[in-house]
Amino acid sequence: MRIAVLGAGAVGGYFGARLAAGGADVTFVARGAHLAAIERDGLRVTSRRGDVHLRYVKAVDDISKVGEVDLVIVAVKLWDTEQAAAALKPLAEHGAAILSLQNGVHKDEVLRKHVPPGAVIGGLCYIAAVIGEPGTIRHDGTMQRIVFGEYDGTCSVRVEAFYHACIAGGIDADVSNEIERLIWEKYVFLVGLSATTTVIRQTVGPIRENPAARAFLLDLMNETVAVGRAKGVPLAPDFAEDRLAFCDTLPVSMTSSMYHDLVRGKRMELPWLSGGVAALGEKLGVPTPMNRAVARILSIYASGNTATSASGS
Repeated sequence: MRIAVLGAGAVGGYFGARLAAGGADVTFVARGAHLAAIERDGLRVTSRRGDVHLRYVKAVDDISKVGEVDLVIVAVKLWDTEQAAAALKPLAEHGAAILSLQNGVHKDEVLRKHVPPGAVIGGLCYIAAVIGEPGTIRHDGTMQRIVFGEYDGTCSVRVEAFYHACIAGGIDADVSNEIERLIWEKYVFLVGLSATTTVIRQTVGPIRENPAARAFLLDLMNETVAVGRAKGVPLAPDFAEDRLAFCDTLPVSMTSSMYHDLVRGKRMELPWLSGGVAALGEKLGVPTPMNRAVARILSIYASGNTATSASGS
């Protein structure tokens, strides 16, 4: 399978490396020092699931240079989705499928504005990984899973082909005929975890043990469930309670990527997480006071201005 990975950071770099190790023809789109290191030394993955070192890697600095492919995995930050989607139009029009592994529930709507709607496959992933240094992806823990499927619920040839490519690469993969619901289920948890860890400046352990913070976490997730249900997504009414119970199983030290972006003075995906819930809630007539408050409290940091970082430096 010919696959392009747009955004060879932690998520794209990890899964792309696994796919390439399994025999897929993978081209990575990267930039800066990360691209230079990949071109010089190849791409490395360090992981308890087994290290990977791709010594000879196909890597380019622009998606227009990859040539024809069967599938494009989109793994850029959410604020780059619009620009990325526009660049994907020629590939999609030549038959490439588009699979976003980005956070949130807005991504595929943005993609469909620029590429044929039928080109988009729904997807999500579960992994904790970072770029340890340019050219090296560090996978933390053992979880590394992709779930994907057609929005119409069918099991297409392209979905089946990608499933087999994942299995060949040692990736835990599942095909779903309810992919929109699963994307929203992840969103419920992600909104709660990102908001609480970032606003409270704590890991999930102390948050779930403190009654007031625990209630705050539940309120954030309940609002997200209510917005999803108003949008027609078949989420269970008590799904937030289910995710709260899931939070009790997580490592005490677990935090969120948005928290890490905050403390590093980097731009955050806030407008698509709590901010996205608040915006959708306003549009659908669903009250979201907790998520709206999170979006307003963190707005001063959202652009990644290091002068207003969490440390105050």
